[in-house]
Amino acid sequence: MKPAFFLLLILIPLLALMSPGHADCTLDSIVDKKIKESLTSLELGFQARLTCTSVKSRGTLATCPAGFIVTGCACGYGCGSWDVRGDNVCHCQCSGMDWTSARCCQFSK
Repeated sequence: MKPAFFLLLILIPLLALMSPGHADCTLDSIVDKKIKESLTSLELGFQARLTCTSVKSRGTLATCPAGFIVTGCACGYGCGSWDVRGDNVCHCQCSGMDWTSARCCQFSK
């Protein structure tokens, strides 16, 4: 009985999506629509916009522009050992680095 019940719970929404009125809908578009509906119901007080950029420098340090913070780092020669200094500088910890890259983002109105 339980397997049949769960099968029905899965099949009913799928059959509804296959109806002629929903023929052009994909799972991605449905998920996107639900996310947008959820986000529009949030009251933030202001519209925030996320802006990101990448910075690449020679050596072991890459510094984000003013107002941006580090969200990720990458290092040359396959070095996976890095740290963030002061929220806006990527530091590769391996010796002899030829380049360091920082992904930098900021929220703005």
